Amino acid sequence: MNWMNMSLRDFQSSLASSSPTPGGGTAAAVALGQAAALTCMVADLTIGKEKWQEGWGIADEAQNSAIPIMSRSGELADEDSDSFDAVMACFKMPKTTDDEKETRRNCIRQSTLKAAEVPFETAKLGLSLLKHLPGLAEKGNGNAASDVGVAALLASAAVKGALFNVQINLSSLPEEMGVEMRTSSPDILKEARILSRASMKSVNERLGLD
Repeated sequence: MNWMNMSLRDFQSSLASSSPTPGGGTAAAVALGQAAALTCMVADLTIGKEKWQEGWGIADEAQNSAIPIMSRSGELADEDSDSFDAVMACFKMPKTTDDEKETRRNCIRQSTLKAAEVPFETAKLGLSLLKHLPGLAEKGNGNAASDVGVAALLASAAVKGALFNVQINLSSLPEEMGVEMRTSSPDILKEARILSRASMKSVNERLGLD
């Protein structure tokens, strides 16, 4: 299913249905795409505007990062649903003989690993986007400071939500599978929290709330 080709209303209806897909991993990827889109908007409102010249360089870097993330996030939304469907297909495989049981077990494990790898990429991309947002909040177009704040909130939610999906998939796998994801996830979460707080601080200062 290509979720990005749906209307927003149809996607929300699918998300609200009892079907297991789309689920939280797809929603996290979509949230990342919205964060990237808002980042591009604020960058566009900053670059070339004399009043915000101090933020041109920051905005340019943020936009260069956000554009491919916006595109990739839509693909990840689809891949997340597809990977979960693949896991469910493996569970339906025959398990009468020992060979069938072994084949089924290997299929479940490999497809579950893939189902963890997709949101892990979402989390990593969310973190890479967040790295640009404190500076954009501080030096970008001040009239769009609230939009940077929403972008940071969405990117942070995408990271945290994606990591939930990484963890739930890895929890059913042997510890020797997904080692990089197991070791890297806590650091990604920690850095995302720091960057999100820094973004909120800058936004609040621009809005006169601090």
